[in-house]
Amino acid sequence: MLAVTVSPKFQIVIPQSIRALLNIAAGQKLQVLAFDQRIELLPIEPARQLRGFLPGLATDVSRENDRP
Repeated sequence: MLAVTVSPKFQIVIPQSIRALLNIAAGQKLQVLAFDQRIELLPIEPARQLRGFLPGLATDVSRENDRP
């Protein structure tokens, strides 16, 4: 189990092994969540990168007449 220390400025360093495992890069934005007495960091993905993440989803939805 890895442990980190909170600095006097309330900063932590994500261990290199975790950064490599999750492909976290310098400058990358992470969302911070407090959940069940723990802190979770989730990468914020650009919408463009999410394209195609639901393979097989029907995209031939009929539209109303007033919509192009």
